[in-house]
Amino acid sequence: MTETTLLESQGDLANSMVNLVAGMAKALVDNPDRVTVEAVADRDSTMLLLRVAPSDLGKVIGKQGRTARSMRTILGAASMKAQHRFSLDIQQEDGWKKDKSTPPTLEEHQDSDSDE
Repeated sequence: MTETTLLESQGDLANSMVNLVAGMAKALVDNPDRVTVEAVADRDSTMLLLRVAPSDLGKVIGKQGRTARSMRTILGAASMKAQHRFSLDIQQEDGWKKDKSTPPTLEEHQDSDSDE
């Protein structure tokens, strides 16, 4: 498989995972039109950033994180089949830094996690 073909297949795979997570989230929230999922690819993994309305954040996280854990389990099972690692980060709509108009890169996101 050529590098271009590999990149195209990873893009298709990422789109499938984005649709999977978006479908699960939209089924749970009161504002499905405000659900967005973005794939941030790294060399060997892809982070899916799920953003929901602030009022829906608790619905996708669930009691003691059970709903979020279940979504991650399903994503993990799909990842195993696809042989590519996907992770899920759940944020409210304004979850990235206010001075930026675009979501963080994977490195920026990981840096912000280490600050906590």
